[in-house]
Amino acid sequence: MDFILATNNMKKLAEMQRILSPLGINVVTAKMIGIEIPDVIEDGETFEENARKKAVNACEITKMPAIADDSGICVDYLDGAPGIYSARFSGGHGNDEANNDLLLEKLEGVPMEQRKAHYACAICCVFPDGKEITVRGECHGYIGFERDGNEGFGYDPLFLVDGKAFGRYTAEEKDKISHRGNALRLLTKELEKII
Repeated sequence: MDFILATNNMKKLAEMQRILSPLGINVVTAKMIGIEIPDVIEDGETFEENARKKAVNACEITKMPAIADDSGICVDYLDGAPGIYSARFSGGHGNDEANNDLLLEKLEGVPMEQRKAHYACAICCVFPDGKEITVRGECHGYIGFERDGNEGFGYDPLFLVDGKAFGRYTAEEKDKISHRGNALRLLTKELEKII
C-alpha cells in the first residue's frame, strides 16, 4: 500500500521507509509519482497542528493516505525555543548550518547542566475516508558545545544523547531512540489496528 509523505526531505523519507516497510507500507513523495503539492503555511501553534495541515493538504490533492510530520528541537534554557520554528530559526528555511550557528550563539557560556533539550516529532496520518491518526515522539538530551559528526540532519551534530551527538549515530542506532523513530513506532501500532 502506497502512502504519500508530505515532504521532499529524502532523509525523512528514508527514516519513514525503514520503520514502516515491515507493515507493507511503501512511502513515496509527490515528486516520485509526478504530482506537485504546494507547500502549506505552517502557522499552527503546535507540532501536531502543523503536521495535520500538511497531511490533510497532501491527502486532498493525491487522494492517497498521507503522512506528514512536524518536528524540531526544544531547548529548556531558551524556554522551549526554537520549537516549531526550528527549521527557520535563523530566518531562512532549512539552513542547518545557520540554525546550528545561532543555537550555539544563544547558548554561549551556558554550562552543560543547563543545556537540556529534547527533539519532538508529531506525525499525522490522514486517510481519504477521513480517518486520522496523530502521534508524538520525543527524545531527551543536551546541546553540545560544538558540532560533532556528519550523520543525520538538522541539529543532529549538536544534540547529545548519552554523551554522543546524533551526528555520530548510524541511521539504525538513531531510529531506535530518536523522536521520529519513537513517533513512527507509535504510528505503526495505530496503523496495525487499521491495516
